[in-house]
Amino acid sequence: MNQSSKQRIAVLGAGPMGLAVAYQLARDGHQPVVYEADDRVGGMAAHFDFSGTSIERYYHFHAISDHAFLKVLDELGLAAKMHWVATRMGYWYRNEVQAWGNPVALLKFRGLGFMAKFRYGLHAFLSTKRDDWKPLDHVEAGGWIRKNVGAEAWEVLWRRLFDYKFYDYSDNLSAAWIWSRIRRIGRSRYSLFKEKLGYLDGGSATVLEAMRADIERHGGILRLQTPATRVLIEGGRVTGVEAGGQIEAFDKVISTIPLPYVPRIMPDLPPATLDAFRSKKNIAVVCVIAKLKKAVTENFWLNTNDEEMDIPGLVEYTNLRPMGNQHIVYVPFYMPGEHPKFAEPDQAFLDKVKRYLMKINPALVDADFLDMRASRYRYAQPICEPGYLDRLPPARLPVGGLWVADTSYYYPEDRGISESIDFGRKMAREAGA
Repeated sequence: MNQSSKQRIAVLGAGPMGLAVAYQLARDGHQPVVYEADDRVGGMAAHFDFSGTSIERYYHFHAISDHAFLKVLDELGLAAKMHWVATRMGYWYRNEVQAWGNPVALLKFRGLGFMAKFRYGLHAFLSTKRDDWKPLDHVEAGGWIRKNVGAEAWEVLWRRLFDYKFYDYSDNLSAAWIWSRIRRIGRSRYSLFKEKLGYLDGGSATVLEAMRADIERHGGILRLQTPATRVLIEGGRVTGVEAGGQIEAFDKVISTIPLPYVPRIMPDLPPATLDAFRSKKNIAVVCVIAKLKKAVTENFWLNTNDEEMDIPGLVEYTNLRPMGNQHIVYVPFYMPGEHPKFAEPDQAFLDKVKRYLMKINPALVDADFLDMRASRYRYAQPICEPGYLDRLPPARLPVGGLWVADTSYYYPEDRGISESIDFGRKMAREAGA
């Protein structure tokens, strides 16, 4: 690329999508400048020091279908650090941990009739084989599932998952979005009976820091603890970014921050575009991470249906990625950000988790809990109603040189590192052309 075609492009946000944008731009010969409010890269995939253990604040795992993520590992020489593990799923129901996630477990599941089991299994199988999501785009998810699996399987296996993640929004979700979650887990299986998930040596920080180093090696710049406070728009196109009281000129701007923040820093967007961004709702999360002396169960993923537990499930991370003699468990509490529960103190959530884990495994005692932390993220999950994508502005906005997207934009896929990398690189190629 000759010097005259090299562009200075601002990238807002250093989560996986923002890093992917900057990574692609820098490799294509442009100069990205990344603005990030946090003191580290990664967004929801960022690591923290958990009493001597570097680990994600929010759990992540990888499926064999995560092609964009695996491609970056290859490009960065990190493929050997990826490990695939046969994992187990379980279901806490009627005060016992039952095996889950394969046909035999379904047949043996206590608390569900044969016809309900058959309908549930058939629905999961057909969802995994399905590729065309468009017919489900305008269908309401709860009704779609109830119609296919029946009232009994809905009540036992699905309803609480909806209620304890989406609360008042649970009856207006897109079937296409729910289907994509079923399919991703289904396609992580290498046989009907075995699920295979992946982890990276050192966790997400391994790839995030390698991407950061690659960006800087190719001339990109990262400005941590420097949130963009305004995107300057004049004459129908972007001219620059204000951050830290300073204004800097740019050829283009690509924003990957959560959509609800966009109207604050881009008040000069067309009113219809601002209204579209403001109308988007998000689920918040309080994610408790616990370090224990012993395992809670043998499962990586444990769904829960218990009247005494206001969670849809938990993730026993060290049953995927071994970490010596310590056992790490993530327990996410999802809720709308405006729900009163989100304002409760961290200790309320820590106390619940301790109580829940000791109920699931009565052999646990107080001394087994080595440390516990709670992390909060206000915009953790877009609420995807039927026809969600129709009401999103295109990522390339009707303003010259401006792209805006977040994890909403790869609907119906659920948020994930691989999906963010794929979408970010596509935006970068379009902007850099």
